[in-house]
Amino acid sequence: MRNHTYSDIPVKGLAQLFKLLAEPNRLHILCSMGLECRPVSAIVADTGLTQTNVSFHLRALREAGLVKAERQGSFVFYCLYDTRLLELLEDLNGWRLVHGTQTESTAA
Repeated sequence: MRNHTYSDIPVKGLAQLFKLLAEPNRLHILCSMGLECRPVSAIVADTGLTQTNVSFHLRALREAGLVKAERQGSFVFYCLYDTRLLELLEDLNGWRLVHGTQTESTAA
């Protein structure tokens, strides 16, 4: 456990991050990207979202500093800015499973 007091934690900044990540389509996009840089077309194919919807969410994720865009020829590939984000998502999912919070099938 870290030696932080609650006053050391940037609560507002974390709340903004969690609000951004609370959107299911954004989480789906992040999980689709994984550790690879991927073009929008691959993310669209993986998620089943429209290209417009994927582009909208990628913009929000890019502006928040969670993903970065890299041009390769005529394609733009999107990558996680820091792969520790995937570790965080895996840890949160593990915590959710251990503590019996809502599952996807009951979260409607």
